Amino acid sequence: MKVIDEVANVLRSGGLCAFPTETVYGLGADGYNNEAVMRIFKVKGRPPDNPLIMHVSSKEMFDELVVDVPEIAYRLIDFAWPGPLTLVLKKSAKVPKEVTAGLPTVAVRCPGHPVALSLINALGRPIAAPSANLSGRPSPTNASHVIEDLMGLVDVVVDGGETFFGVESTIIDVTSDPPVLLRPGPISVEDLVRVLGKEIKIPSFARGLSEAEVSLSPGTRYRHYSPNTPLLLVELDDYSDLKALTTTVLNHANRLTSKGLRVAIIASSETAEYYRVRGYDVLVLGSRSNVFEVAHNLFDVLRLCDSLKADIAIAEGFDEVGLGLAIMNRLRKAAKYRVLVTPPKQ
Repeated sequence: MKVIDEVANVLRSGGLCAFPTETVYGLGADGYNNEAVMRIFKVKGRPPDNPLIMHVSSKEMFDELVVDVPEIAYRLIDFAWPGPLTLVLKKSAKVPKEVTAGLPTVAVRCPGHPVALSLINALGRPIAAPSANLSGRPSPTNASHVIEDLMGLVDVVVDGGETFFGVESTIIDVTSDPPVLLRPGPISVEDLVRVLGKEIKIPSFARGLSEAEVSLSPGTRYRHYSPNTPLLLVELDDYSDLKALTTTVLNHANRLTSKGLRVAIIASSETAEYYRVRGYDVLVLGSRSNVFEVAHNLFDVLRLCDSLKADIAIAEGFDEVGLGLAIMNRLRKAAKYRVLVTPPKQ
């Protein structure tokens, strides 16, 4: 593990490293080094009121960071850790205020990736890390994405290949009753309700429908995930009616094309050919029957969007069931414009 030890030494000396997790690549610093933590904000161009996640590798490390842990938190830990679930809990005095944006809570998770866990173990301290991209850009799912955004700004990039999930962790605040979903992710609402045996609160910002007035956790405030190409998102009440979806997308594409704009379309594999044969550049997210594939490809497709040199991209929406809620959260936050299509009244 010579490479891991070298990277841990970089962190120990106050440096920053980009490293793979099972969700997206993280931009890490020693979580107890205030100056290194503040450098994360500077490098990313991240607002200082947007807190970071502390990544741990053991119960002992977790216990250092939190106080007054409710029983439901341990249920969720047993279910999902190591894995893509972040818990918001009351913080201990040991957590730097720079990590939490001055909030009385801290976001903590144990990543389910061997490189991330080995790095935390080698450092022997929690790693504070947001996604390893410039703020507002699509999150990085491979090392090339990191280099594209942060070349020359970080001390080391650990290339662990493609990430597994392709979207960031689910975040749930367990300091309130009922618990509050702050960001949807790979651990679905349905999973959380089943494990907890109770309903959870889903505020509008968790669906990407509005921004949180206060940054309660990472990723609940400010525009995120946006390609440089303006994105128009087409949403339906019922995605089983693909004809209504493709007709709406095509109508908008044709209208924009008639104004001299170059249009790209982000589509599912079920509808991609419909747009292609009509002369449009199409980026395929995956099949509607496999939302895992769609989530895995999402940020890569948003970045590829810019390579097409289109004036605007039109994206199809997806059902908000299971991982679909996380997909729509990211698409809504990435979109500059939204078109909402409701069925005609009978």
